[in-house]
Amino acid sequence: MTTAAELRRRTRELLAAHPPADTDSLDFLRARFDAGLAWVHYPEGLGGLAAPRALQAVVDAELETAGAPGNDPRRIGIGLGMAAPTVLQYGTEEQKRRLLRPLWTGEEVWCQLFSEPGAGSDLAALGTRAVRDGDDWVVNGQKVWTSSAHLARWAILIARTDPDVPKHRGITYFVCDMSDPGVEVRPLRQITGEAEFNEVFLTDVRIPDSRRLGEVGDGWRVAQTTLNNERVAIGGTPVPREGGMIGKVAATWRERPGLRTHDTHQRLLGLWVEAEVARLTGVRLRQQLAAGQPGPEGAGMKLTFARLNQEISGLEVELLGEEGLLYDDWTMRRPELVDFTGRDAGYRYLRSKGNSIEGGTSEVLLNIVAERVLGLPAEPRTDKDVAWKDLAR
Repeated sequence: MTTAAELRRRTRELLAAHPPADTDSLDFLRARFDAGLAWVHYPEGLGGLAAPRALQAVVDAELETAGAPGNDPRRIGIGLGMAAPTVLQYGTEEQKRRLLRPLWTGEEVWCQLFSEPGAGSDLAALGTRAVRDGDDWVVNGQKVWTSSAHLARWAILIARTDPDVPKHRGITYFVCDMSDPGVEVRPLRQITGEAEFNEVFLTDVRIPDSRRLGEVGDGWRVAQTTLNNERVAIGGTPVPREGGMIGKVAATWRERPGLRTHDTHQRLLGLWVEAEVARLTGVRLRQQLAAGQPGPEGAGMKLTFARLNQEISGLEVELLGEEGLLYDDWTMRRPELVDFTGRDAGYRYLRSKGNSIEGGTSEVLLNIVAERVLGLPAEPRTDKDVAWKDLAR
């Protein structure tokens, strides 16, 4: 088994062969991947060394001390947090070797074609169709709320391949090339003024069967890997104590005593404690991840993330009074990433409204926690054994 000492040695060899100060950032990232130091728990040849996941921190600390470039996880979070684990678990060897390296280095951005106008909370009701035509699948449909679609080369896509079976069956999972003919991306302008999300129209898009992940009709099971990892990626991102949103409010409180009231003081104390509990819970969740695949606990973290962000940003706007009503820039932009702490209080307040929708609505996640964590009875589902084509729409 690879040890911490062995990883330090390998990392120092990488730094000696590719000094960060003299090496192009992309060249360094490629060399790091090839050395197995990208994600050490991945298999050899795929950016890892089959080492314990917890040892990634050893590599990261050495590289940070040396000033080595990173791969900007905020920009490529969908690829790192959602696509990669799914490709690793269900992809062929050829798919893994083709897709994982440029995904990790950031050369190829990924997006997620799951939600539809008529299948958001009830994702399994999706209607995008994929019909077999020789060695290809011809895909037609519409997807919505697609982050980074305007930047993406690849997309993870679920489509209905058999309408004659119940909705959770008859779904197949594909990798879609966003540059293929028939893929049209349109911006969705949000309440922040930006168009970070998109809607995607698929018209006779031909996807080779070689880009299918998992078995035909087994896409819902494959998608659960993506969704479980997505919730952890959104809600379980590591932050330091008083990092993120709570840090911005706490800094304002300390720096501007004239804004303080007894009520806002009590609310800030309560939210600070909740943010710290959430941070420590995230540490525990990542320790559990080191021992296996994410489970429904990620749903609980994502729920907490959404609620706290909305409550903290609301307190910040109230604390600032009239100043909190100002907004820095309504210019229509198509950003590469979401930056909660780099913008003003108005942006944080507006953008956090989407936290309880993206990555699974809070209502759906409450059901997941109730049924899969607490073991409560499942909600009655009258459509469980009804063929998708016979459902009322």
